[in-house]
Amino acid sequence: GDERRRKDALIVGLDIGTTKVCTIVAERTENGVDIVGIGTHPSKGLRKGVVIDIDATVHSIKQAVEEAELMAGIQTNQIWLGISGSHIQSFDSNGMIAIRNKEVTKDDVDRVIETAKAVAIPSDRQVLHVLPNEYKVDNQQGIHDPVGMSGVRLEASVLIITGSSSSIQNSVKCVENAGLKVKGLVLQQFASALSILSDDEKQLGVAAVDIGGGTCDLIAFINKSVVATSVIPVGGQNFTHDIAMGLRTTQNNAEDLKKKHGCALTELVSADETIEVEGVGGRKQRTISRIDLCEIIEARAEETLSLIKQEVEKLGLNKKLGSGIVITGGVSQLTGLIEMGDFALDLPVRRGLPDKIGGLSDVVKSSQYATAVGLLLYGLRQEKTRGAELVSRSKSLNQTSHNWVQKFKNFFLETF
Repeated sequence: GDERRRKDALIVGLDIGTTKVCTIVAERTENGVDIVGIGTHPSKGLRKGVVIDIDATVHSIKQAVEEAELMAGIQTNQIWLGISGSHIQSFDSNGMIAIRNKEVTKDDVDRVIETAKAVAIPSDRQVLHVLPNEYKVDNQQGIHDPVGMSGVRLEASVLIITGSSSSIQNSVKCVENAGLKVKGLVLQQFASALSILSDDEKQLGVAAVDIGGGTCDLIAFINKSVVATSVIPVGGQNFTHDIAMGLRTTQNNAEDLKKKHGCALTELVSADETIEVEGVGGRKQRTISRIDLCEIIEARAEETLSLIKQEVEKLGLNKKLGSGIVITGGVSQLTGLIEMGDFALDLPVRRGLPDKIGGLSDVVKSSQYATAVGLLLYGLRQEKTRGAELVSRSKSLNQTSHNWVQKFKNFFLETF
């Protein structure tokens, strides 16, 4: 029935973050996806992007999924899951094969990537992605799609992204304990990048930095290919902690102040603005100047941006990012952060908002949803290629069986 058809057309992204779990449900359409449900719930079971408490995480996942299902009016069970944390490592690898029929086919491309994948990976690590960087046909370099080219030898250079098996398994276990199935695993910053970067930016060279609650997840593209990933273990929670310490208030109040009155550049704040700060342990409320709050945030923002700058330099990318840096994630919503980024990073900086979506898109047009929207787009892309492969496979099967019948007939005709 209709219910069944709708379920097949659903794509669900689950972003288990350090501060929030976010589920987005979308329906596949002719030209992409329409968002039909969103659910978020505070997350308590993670530290710096990695699960440390399974029960707490399962609870948050259930709540977020339930909320999204209620809004969408439909039950879901298969999800695309984002994976992040400092355990993620990426490295380059190369593969080479002989081209079978002097002309590169899709099959040759799959084979050469298989050979590039054939590297020793420690038993405690798991491969998340194998991303082709470029191909070489004989001595011709810098090829992005070798299919149809003539030659004898095909080489591929790929980026292999791996994560710690135990961390990944813990995330998967949380999802399964919440009654869901994992359809595929996606590196979180790769997902974010899908939803916020344009093709031109990826071509020219760009780094997407997703500043979440616990970590800054970085991914860099040059010539449309991923060239590096990295994780810096600071995020929005560090801002909140600094405010709680500096203003002697609770974590909850610090979080509220950051969101309602926070600003990363004190010069944007006028000296006569004041804010109310809750006391700790029954001490009474105080009124302070808003500038005091913003000075704390400014110091932490400078430090965070300088860590990002160091990382970009360490990866040797500072001269290669023609389009600069795109910052997304919850922290990127802080007033003044992007403006500070321009001079702190010596590169053009913009805020990344998820697009390429329909349906309730205005609701998720906020940088904190970049990862979850990206997971949907990744899922859509995988399902399209899988669908296409299945179709072409069934076509080629029909072809071969038909040829076989023909041969059989000829054999009879010749023999008798």
